Amino acid sequence: MTVNPGIEYQLAEDDFRAASTPAEKLQALQKMWATVPRHKSSEGLQQQIKQKIAKYKELTKKEKSSKKGSRASLSLKKEGSATITLIGAPNSGKSTLLKQLTNANPLIADYPFTTLKPEIGILNYKGIRLQIVEIPAIVENFEKTEKGPTYLSILRMSEMIVLLIEKKDDLRLLKGELEKNDIHNKTLIIKKGDNAEKIKDKIWDSLGLIKVFTKQPGKKADYPPIALKKGATVRDLAEYIHKDFIRKFKYAKVWGNSAKFKAQTFGLDHGLEDNDVVEFHTA
Repeated sequence: MTVNPGIEYQLAEDDFRAASTPAEKLQALQKMWATVPRHKSSEGLQQQIKQKIAKYKELTKKEKSSKKGSRASLSLKKEGSATITLIGAPNSGKSTLLKQLTNANPLIADYPFTTLKPEIGILNYKGIRLQIVEIPAIVENFEKTEKGPTYLSILRMSEMIVLLIEKKDDLRLLKGELEKNDIHNKTLIIKKGDNAEKIKDKIWDSLGLIKVFTKQPGKKADYPPIALKKGATVRDLAEYIHKDFIRKFKYAKVWGNSAKFKAQTFGLDHGLEDNDVVEFHTA
């Protein structure tokens, strides 16, 4: 007999995977517990959920205690078109890489645990601003460290996590801690010493975004470009700029890879590609 969970359970499980804080994880787990099928074949699943509920109750309590005891808030204000979190084992070179990629100037030293709080920088990738956050070194049982639950929340809210690897065991440690804490965000593995410019390209290619330029009739393309998800349409771009563009839209002229010729005319459902230039015409 299979478990065969229903749609309500599956939706709650989706909420659990998408949750960015221990409290949100706990809420989703409680929904999963309320909707999990109750029969012999689901006993193993029921036990897993109960164990995770106990775990996230403790993490939620610890996170609240950590916030009360801290004078400075560790809440992260998201900036740019995506947030990428940089993680690594102690003394893996995270701060050096952050400085190479962004405008940040973190403390760099040849001893472990130099980073004591999140360090934030902005990577300007061909006009697109990407926020990169370095959190303190990952260690075994990271969720049990003083501010571990808070740092894990930052990881959960990130569009991507960069794993910086120096030694073979580093990958096992980092992946193990992510898996243990139910963090399934998109990841990118980088080796210490890799070329910084190539890393920037890898980050962009892994994010699943495209750069799109807008222009006014008779003028050059505007700068900086706008970041949209791959598969975005003229409609998505119009909505990003202003909701009135949809109501007044007549047509768009497009230059770039998604057009067969320059200034080809399209409607709202036309799919855009990286580096396209779009000129809107409205009523």
